[in-house]
Amino acid sequence: MKRKICVVTGTRAEYGLLYWLMKKIQIDVNLELQIIVTGMHLSPEFGLTYKQIEKDGFIITEKIEMLLSSDTPSGIAKSIGLGTIGFSDAFQRLEPNLLVVLGDRFEVLSAVQTAMIFRIPVAHIHGGELTEGLIDDPIRHSITKMSHIHLAATEEYRERIIQMGEQPTTVYNVGALGVEGIRETPLLSKEELSSSLDIDLDKFFLVTLHPTTLEMNTAKEQIEILLNTLDEFKEHQLIFTKTNADTDGRIINLCIEDYVSKHRDKARVFDSLGQVRYLSSLKYCDAVIGNSSSGLLEAPIFIKPTVNIGNRQKGRLKTESVIDCAFDKTAIMKAVQLGLSTGFNERIQKMPPTYGAGNTSERMLEIIKETNLQNILIKEFNDIKRSI
Repeated sequence: MKRKICVVTGTRAEYGLLYWLMKKIQIDVNLELQIIVTGMHLSPEFGLTYKQIEKDGFIITEKIEMLLSSDTPSGIAKSIGLGTIGFSDAFQRLEPNLLVVLGDRFEVLSAVQTAMIFRIPVAHIHGGELTEGLIDDPIRHSITKMSHIHLAATEEYRERIIQMGEQPTTVYNVGALGVEGIRETPLLSKEELSSSLDIDLDKFFLVTLHPTTLEMNTAKEQIEILLNTLDEFKEHQLIFTKTNADTDGRIINLCIEDYVSKHRDKARVFDSLGQVRYLSSLKYCDAVIGNSSSGLLEAPIFIKPTVNIGNRQKGRLKTESVIDCAFDKTAIMKAVQLGLSTGFNERIQKMPPTYGAGNTSERMLEIIKETNLQNILIKEFNDIKRSI
């Protein structure tokens, strides 16, 4: 009997990372791929990105509507509850042998806490990381404690998962799926990218700003500071991607839309660029600016400078290409100027690779296939003995 592997995806970025693993599961004769799509994928506001999943040749097994048209704390909390109800019905029908999830979003929390009740083993990708400015941090660690197979991106993250009480034999350093995605995806030429984005790209920044969800009422001030700073770089075009479905995300999106409407000569904004256009933009941009995790994970693979603003990614492992700065116009300007400097770019060309050799999905597939799922639900806490 085939082992039924259920993959959950709720965002464009998460799907872009999961793509290669999903493809390998899909073609394996010993596995049956189940795909549950939820969250932003099903929202017109965020581009109905489930259509890209279908376009890529996948059959979506279940669609779970859970995203309310609200980014308030109440709206997000209610979405988690709706997700729990939807996943309960889906798991009842699908009866997966293993659930595969990635990251730290509230959609994934809904899936995993429901799987725990249904006694479905969970394989968790990208655990052990830190983002101290976000609710994602406690969500990620909660998912780790409800999971049974841990697929970490670096040895440092693997050790942190073990520190949380997980058995070392269940925790693997497999590298990051983003490395593989970049190496395997045929990218656009700069001319093709310009045509697709409807802007003549010369020198440009790729900009993504998300809310810092553990801070209160900072979204409007932060996006206005960033937009005022970007105005100082007259020679650069600006490609914005919108926020995820996070608290106060709509505030940022509205400000960006208003800015772009007044600067059509140099700026564009997209609900979702899709994997090919986003990675192509990373390849040709002069810098990544904002607070997206892609600036820390994918941009260094292209050896591109990242200006990482504020506390959203505080605690996450960073390469030499990442320049941290505060939400302050002068600080951001100095960081961007440093990122554009010849000396800085020459230095980061010599960076060692951080996130694996690019065969991550193969290693994950092997673990998913070979792990004995008998009695895996009973977890013994791994106490770390310390001398006093």
